[in-house]
Amino acid sequence: MKLALYLPNFRDKITVAEIDALTDVAEELDFDSIWTLDRIVVPEASDRVELEKSFGSMKEFPNALPVSSRGEYLQGLPLIPYLAAKTKKIRLGVSIIVTAFRAPAVMAAEIATWDHLSGGRINVGVGAGWMPEEFEAAGAAHIYKKRNKHVRETIEVMQGIWGNELFEYHGEFASFQKCGFGAKPVQKPRPPMFFSGLVNPEVSAKRVAKYGLDGWIGIMDTPEAIATWRGAISEQLEKIGSSTSIDDLEISSMMPFEITSEETDQTPNGKLTPTMVGTADQIAHNLAQYKEAGMTMPMLWPPFSGTPTEKTIDDLRQLKEDILPKIQ
Repeated sequence: MKLALYLPNFRDKITVAEIDALTDVAEELDFDSIWTLDRIVVPEASDRVELEKSFGSMKEFPNALPVSSRGEYLQGLPLIPYLAAKTKKIRLGVSIIVTAFRAPAVMAAEIATWDHLSGGRINVGVGAGWMPEEFEAAGAAHIYKKRNKHVRETIEVMQGIWGNELFEYHGEFASFQKCGFGAKPVQKPRPPMFFSGLVNPEVSAKRVAKYGLDGWIGIMDTPEAIATWRGAISEQLEKIGSSTSIDDLEISSMMPFEITSEETDQTPNGKLTPTMVGTADQIAHNLAQYKEAGMTMPMLWPPFSGTPTEKTIDDLRQLKEDILPKIQ
């Protein structure tokens, strides 16, 4: 089982020094990857719990974000070139890039440059997004109802640009004549691509299977949910006769992480079950269940507030050095 760190660039208050410290320890501990969050805005309506939709469109959560509209968070995409320059071996990604906020061809060309800056260490996570207010602020309100189609077109444009010397495309959201887009990614045939699915396993599975993607990323999934998603993706791969096996894919989920001195209530409660928040023994037990369910890479999400970065760093060391060896 690999480990990934979800850097807390989305917080009421976060500093570059804290990002540096967490990145350094993840690389020191040989984590597989670090990821940033793509969050453009926090609407003021969120402070009143009055967003149009619940967080992630998931029924377990309120119509609000866990960060204030006045929060001083850092944008996730500009951090990637910076992280590429300050690291040597750890992989880098955004979980996930909301495709509607960027022109597909521009994003593809820029990711290729990221891959050069990192020496071939970029992972590409893509998804549809969920917050109407954010689409409006990003100038993409007209895409919201067709955002899933935008993801599909973006994947096709990315793969076409990365895999061809010259490429043209004619779709609803991107249409251009045959062009060259500069340097191709270092990684061949392309950087690994991940699709993020939060609600519908079958739809996500179809995207992964159809486009030959390399992994899936969920959020706060229980071991039972991981088994369900894994089964749905496997079924779609078999249905289209793909040569890719479910065992070839990275199965991940973004999960709040903190080691506590007292046991937490682990009563099953869907995405609200704190599976990776608890004592060392509780986390070891749950990690074993995740491994059995087919998760290959938990993505650890430090608390939004109340926990000093130094405590998170200590927790990451304990997880890698003391807890993970018990289940490997």
